Amino acid sequence: MMVSRDHLVRHPDRCTHNGICIPVCPTGAWLSTPPFKFDSSRCLETCRLCLDACPSQAIYVVFRKGSKVLEPTKNGSEQK
Repeated sequence: MMVSRDHLVRHPDRCTHNGICIPVCPTGAWLSTPPFKFDSSRCLETCRLCLDACPSQAIYVVFRKGSKVLEPTKNGSEQK
């Protein structure tokens, strides 16, 4: 069973609200006003520009394996 990217999440406690994710997004998936909500329907599967640009690493990927969503845990591994 393949693992695929399901959606992106902005961690509210890590986000510094400097908005670097907004201008680097080629599709405008990040809204330009706080709390910088995200439109996952506009996101490109293979694009990582916002993840790489975020200085506080507040954006992370949630993966899906079949019908199961694999979210990261606090120690960095996925939930079972």
